[in-house]
Amino acid sequence: MSPAWRIARVSLTTAEPEETSALLREALGFEEAGTEERAGEGFARLMGIEGARARVTLLRLGRQEVELVAFARPGRPYPPGSAASDRWFQHMAIVVSDMRAAYARLSARRGWTPISTAGPQRLPERSGGVTAFKFRGPEGHPLELLEFSPGRTPAVWRGPHGTDPCLGIDHSAIAVADTAASVAFYARLGFTASGRSLNQGTEQERLDGAPGAKVEVTALRQRDADGPPHLELLRYLPPSAGRPAPPDARGDDVAATRLVLQASDAAVFDEALGPPGAPALPGGPVPLRGWRRAALLRDLDGHGLELLG
Repeated sequence: MSPAWRIARVSLTTAEPEETSALLREALGFEEAGTEERAGEGFARLMGIEGARARVTLLRLGRQEVELVAFARPGRPYPPGSAASDRWFQHMAIVVSDMRAAYARLSARRGWTPISTAGPQRLPERSGGVTAFKFRGPEGHPLELLEFSPGRTPAVWRGPHGTDPCLGIDHSAIAVADTAASVAFYARLGFTASGRSLNQGTEQERLDGAPGAKVEVTALRQRDADGPPHLELLRYLPPSAGRPAPPDARGDDVAATRLVLQASDAAVFDEALGPPGAPALPGGPVPLRGWRRAALLRDLDGHGLELLG
């Protein structure tokens, strides 16, 4: 049985698409896969922004995709002083086969800033035993390098690999206020919890660049999905709990990141438009180039979900 929804790509808002694209290509191995212009009444209604126009650049790494959406009139820059626990935080985790090589290539390039302190961190086995490094792109978008331990590498990321140490997007992680409520919300979109851990200690503090960091991590996967990426919920507990998303956040703000979800059929699309507690849609379902209908939904913490069907 096909999944009700699948994560088609991650969508990043950008005011400096050339700089962000260059980092993704030169430091992380992405390849450009095309560009298109989006405009018109349907796109403006979808974004909830009058007269919205944007140039979209599609990038691909392995089998996963990210799109850079550059609005003709950019919104606000990424909030200065942002932390991994703030609830506008959403990162992409890039799986690497060789952390040393991937980190060296990143370090050789300018235009990014670290979130993690003291370089890549090997987390304890209770936290998955992965080695990870968090950083921000030139506009503030959070990113992560992720290397699995040899005995715990998921089948999809096992070799043989080419010469590039960066393999693809394993997941996108979002900061949330209430894990149980978010799990219930995403269940309406076919996601189920597939793993949980409580990450804390020196390694987690260094990874997040936050003294006292204590985070409840919940992995969500879509039923019968044919591969990554999946979604992770990050609930930071006191003293590291973060700030809520600003109520006036807009889709053209650089911090606006969307998961693009593709529906398996029309009934699935219709059912998703009203999950309990979801903020109202900006403009309701609209036609979008290549799709019969598209809609923008926000989850309980304000993270964007672009639905295609």
